[in-house]
Amino acid sequence: MKVYSIFRSIQGEGITMGAPTTFIRTSGCPLRCTYCDTPQAFDKGEEMTIESILDNVEKSRTSHVCLTGGEPLAQNESIRLVEALLDRGYHLVLETNGAMPLDDLPCVENLTISMDIKGPSSGESDKMLFSNIEMLGPSDQLKFIISDEADYAYAKDIIRKYSPMCEIIITPVGGTDLKWLAEIVLKDRLDARVMPQLHKIIWGDEDNK
Repeated sequence: MKVYSIFRSIQGEGITMGAPTTFIRTSGCPLRCTYCDTPQAFDKGEEMTIESILDNVEKSRTSHVCLTGGEPLAQNESIRLVEALLDRGYHLVLETNGAMPLDDLPCVENLTISMDIKGPSSGESDKMLFSNIEMLGPSDQLKFIISDEADYAYAKDIIRKYSPMCEIIITPVGGTDLKWLAEIVLKDRLDARVMPQLHKIIWGDEDNK
């Protein structure tokens, strides 16, 4: 499969935030969100075998792995990689963009699906597969990246309409401007976590590979 990079860092988002993690950043994505912070992964990368990817992950010596992109599920080999990582006992977070079906993913304790729902400001909200929401369980997370009040209103409507069974994460575009978002979530009594992007706080806008 085509991989942009494999690197070790701190998980910056969601329920495993702060955990030392090996990231497998795949190449390619069917979406072109206006605020994408990894456009370098749209087409650059190199072909790697599953075995070579696993060898690189093992060398990093972390128990947490994040399969991200780009969009991992856009590549046919991704399910085989997910299964291989789980077989080796890693706690795996699979980050996916909300536009790809989740049907073929295994339902196991050490897999966390981290699925986005793109709001209006992304320019890609019409690509979302809302049927995926019912496939998310208590160990998964549904993320909304919020640029403005229209995005927030959109997220609030989705949450109230679908009542997800998973954790709900709300994060501002850029990952650090939290005050206004925290205040409106509290005012609306929305059952969601307002969270920063920790890597943006630590390293700013440096390319985190």
